[in-house]
Amino acid sequence: MKFLMTATTAMAMALGAGALATGAAQAEDVTLQLKWVTQAQFAGYYVAKDKGFYEEEGLNVTILPGGPDVAPTQVIAGGGADVVVDWMPSALAAREKGLALVNIAQPYKSSGMMLTCMKDSGVATPADFKGKTLGVWFGGNEYPFLNWMNKLGLKTDGSDVTVLKQGFNVDPLLQKQAACISTMTYNEYWQVIDAGVKPEDLITFKYEDEGVATLEDGLYVMEDKLKDPAFEDKMVKFVRASMKGWKYAEENADEAAMIVLENDETGAQTESHQKRMMGEVAKLTAGSNGTLDPADYERTVAALMSGGSDPVITKAPEGAWTHQISDKALN
Repeated sequence: MKFLMTATTAMAMALGAGALATGAAQAEDVTLQLKWVTQAQFAGYYVAKDKGFYEEEGLNVTILPGGPDVAPTQVIAGGGADVVVDWMPSALAAREKGLALVNIAQPYKSSGMMLTCMKDSGVATPADFKGKTLGVWFGGNEYPFLNWMNKLGLKTDGSDVTVLKQGFNVDPLLQKQAACISTMTYNEYWQVIDAGVKPEDLITFKYEDEGVATLEDGLYVMEDKLKDPAFEDKMVKFVRASMKGWKYAEENADEAAMIVLENDETGAQTESHQKRMMGEVAKLTAGSNGTLDPADYERTVAALMSGGSDPVITKAPEGAWTHQISDKALN
């Protein structure tokens, strides 16, 4: 049976196709630069994309993985991203040097950073760090550590502690090159365990517990962009959809981990590791609706300014955060 298309039908179909094309054309592009590789640390963004939360806001979001050679501050400075995920110490240090980054949302409420030590190294309390070699990440991640050492009255020039510039692995601990190494509660600590070390053979010192925690994994944009109403509106939509993704990930951790795996083009991640990571990450994002708590910000600034003769930042920043976006997105 042949289908005879009337002029009215043809016009309706054309209008429908035109509307779809227009809708697609109107989708606003957003590029997000992550602080590290594709993993559950960033699950909320991948979930928001996979579940259509960005699409519902009329956004076409491109998520760029990070890595050891990728500095989010440099990417956004060069115009390679609209918004970046970064730790506040790195962002504030960059701001003091002239890169006007502004925190527009804070999905992470708590810090996951800690030092993990072998008990047989003789470290039982932070007082035992003196005379030891400690592994530390650099590239902006060293700032909380340096502040902590200053608070303990320990010099990091080798006279009190020797700082080993740690790669993004746990080899220095396994190979006895360092008494302690930097780890995240959701990642490297478990790499040590997976390498065969028993939890009872380790001692951990969480920055959160030691009173030296600083804010991690916030969302940052360039200050001048916020003066553009169109950009502001786009970021409101982005933050709203992203936080919807984060809360979904918290409540559906295993599903979120699988979504992350589907987006891992390197094939380096495993299901068991990502599910475990997502469970730990959910503890850090819990309690945040995405709005930066000014008290958490002030605590971070105070920590970064308490570095004695070599503080991370030398004066309290002005305009380094705003509720301009989160108030509209989340309330």
